[in-house]
Amino acid sequence: MSEPKPSLPGALLSVLVDPVDHEPLWYFAERSLLYNVRTRRAYVIKNQIPVLLDSEAIEIGESEALELERSFADAIVTGQG
Repeated sequence: MSEPKPSLPGALLSVLVDPVDHEPLWYFAERSLLYNVRTRRAYVIKNQIPVLLDSEAIEIGESEALELERSFADAIVTGQG
């Protein structure tokens, strides 16, 4: 499988972390979503701007979390800068 192509700039992806636990997120470009596997919370990306507000985070249910986790090969890990 080929490397996913980010729609967010690589420099931004290298520094993005969860605003609550300050750990890396999983970026799903096709879904415009940043996902925290540790807390099962997600942050949307609107107009190529990550909405990293705790109050705007989406709680991810178990079945959707499993679906996301099965597609980690399509994601990019953020905060690796």
